[in-house]
Amino acid sequence: MKRFFYLIGLATCLANSAFAMPGDTTWVQATNTQFTHYGNFDTTIAFPTPGATYRRVYMIFTLGKYVCGGSGYCGDWDYTVTNYLMTPGGDSYEISRLITPYAGAGAPRTPWTWKQHYVYDVTDYQKIMHDSATIRVNYSGYSWGFTGDIKFMFIEGTPDRDVKGIKKLWSGYWAYGDTTHSDSNNINVHLAPRLDTAPAMTQFAEMKFTVTGHGSDANYCNEFCAHNYSVVLNGGVVDNYLVWRSDCGMNELSPQSGTWIYERANWCPGSGVLSKHHKLPGVVEGSYSAVSVQFDPYISNGGAGYGIEGQLFYYGGFNKALDASMDQIIAPNRDENHFRENPICGNPVVHIKNTGATTIDSVAIQYGVAGFPTTTYTWVGTLAALEETDVTLPALPVLDTISGLTPVDTTYFTATILTVNGVPDNDRTNDSMRSQFIASPAFPNPFKIVFTTNNESIATGSNISETSWFIFNLDNTIMYGRANVNISTVYNDTIALPPGCYRLVVTDSSCDGLQWWVHHASPPDGVTDGSLSVRRMNNFSIPMNGYVTSGTFNNDFGCGYSQYFTIKDYPTAINYVNSTKAGIEVYPNPASKEVTLQLYGMDVADGALRITDAMGREVREVKVSSTNQKINIEGLSTGVYTFTYYDNETPGGKLTARILVQK
Repeated sequence: MKRFFYLIGLATCLANSAFAMPGDTTWVQATNTQFTHYGNFDTTIAFPTPGATYRRVYMIFTLGKYVCGGSGYCGDWDYTVTNYLMTPGGDSYEISRLITPYAGAGAPRTPWTWKQHYVYDVTDYQKIMHDSATIRVNYSGYSWGFTGDIKFMFIEGTPDRDVKGIKKLWSGYWAYGDTTHSDSNNINVHLAPRLDTAPAMTQFAEMKFTVTGHGSDANYCNEFCAHNYSVVLNGGVVDNYLVWRSDCGMNELSPQSGTWIYERANWCPGSGVLSKHHKLPGVVEGSYSAVSVQFDPYISNGGAGYGIEGQLFYYGGFNKALDASMDQIIAPNRDENHFRENPICGNPVVHIKNTGATTIDSVAIQYGVAGFPTTTYTWVGTLAALEETDVTLPALPVLDTISGLTPVDTTYFTATILTVNGVPDNDRTNDSMRSQFIASPAFPNPFKIVFTTNNESIATGSNISETSWFIFNLDNTIMYGRANVNISTVYNDTIALPPGCYRLVVTDSSCDGLQWWVHHASPPDGVTDGSLSVRRMNNFSIPMNGYVTSGTFNNDFGCGYSQYFTIKDYPTAINYVNSTKAGIEVYPNPASKEVTLQLYGMDVADGALRITDAMGREVREVKVSSTNQKINIEGLSTGVYTFTYYDNETPGGKLTARILVQK
């Protein structure tokens, strides 16, 4: 079960949601410090006094930077940051973990003013979050430059389930497979069975297990290798997990000034660590259980290790029979942790969760932009208790309407759950959320995509590039694209589209973009640079959200890149081809069997198209009666051709374009 997520503007989205009552949210400030040394940073805080119950408790960790000076590096490395709750009774629980990014000030996303929000759902700890306590931040770095700010947000209400007990199982960092130690090749001696009796009113139990791999042996373990562990309950395996993150190349915080794209052992630079919650079947009030974890056998030559925290949670029954919560607005949202999914036109995306005991088969959601009419959509599916899912909502036309407008911070999107399984659910306080967002850009029509492939192919000995691009409409139909193209080749394409919302997607199968600074490290590895740019017809570049086209980090997008955009209108019409606004495009370029002749800036077309080869010889003449006309070129051999349009109504008027015919 995923218990960690990102959300920016939390006070706006949650405390001021449509159904929240005034004064039902309490904020507690904890750590606010510069990390100036390796080790612990402790802050004593006052949590709310016992008595109130909280629907949700969130911990917001804001990571930032400062100019540290003298150390040689300021915020440049990936370090583990572990956050603990320490009670007056001497208990200590890890409540969250994150890995700092490679945040060099020269990288485009991490200037000195950079901030990143990490939000953790720590509701299950509210049983011990009262009165005085200590928050400990352990910073594992050997260079400085990062700042940390922690706040807690207590939202009054009824939790999904009451926690009846918490037990710490294991905590530490242990070598894995190191035969020079007494635990020879067996980290499992540290994860021996823990025996416990479930407290009164227990109906469910889960083990929260947080693990990240670090260090390096001859196999680059544990940071860069994957291993399994098994959860053992009373001698039987009840779950398995592969300690690995395969999505680092799609990091929301990218590009970074280090090796951010590499897959790692359950962590990525600049990301929060995802804890795994393992259900423990059959553990109920009074039951006596033995819980352990067993890692797969492994032999290392030293260097491999895992940082581990295991905790056991006992839960009572569900407090609500039928309930769904609106947990996130993924898009539209200006949340930096949904950077790759925004800004959008077309389809909003929200995240909902079943927070009741009853299986959900439908959820009616009302959504819209402030100041415009709302729309209602009913999602149909199956969500068992505590399951969650993303919901892609039908296109919202207003997002196309406002596309291209100057962004303002007061533009809001709201999504509200109206009914669950056809009726109002049990808890209206968790049904609504809103987000600030910035409108998507409007592209001119037509525009160009200039695509230069690098020399990385899809396989050894192949001449096919590992990089592709596509333009999709809202039905996910490919309107244009370049795939299975040659390495080290320049492609110029003119794009003309009907008005609407579209999505440009760039993919790279080796997840190192079209250019990555590592390829130029000493010694260089022989990988050349590629590029992709979107341009107006006069060749001026069109900016894309977060896409860098110059400097050290140009075309460094990891596994892929996505940009939503709208086309507002067909080209502006005028009457004569000798007008300075008239133009011609022939696409695709290169072409093999058929091209489209696009005449823009004209009301009508009435003339002839003459095609000449590189020697100036006319090879074909075609009558033109439309400003958008298909031309068959199957009979032309490979070479460069000139396409010249002569207009009957404008003596001497002509428009010219050149393309490469490639068979």
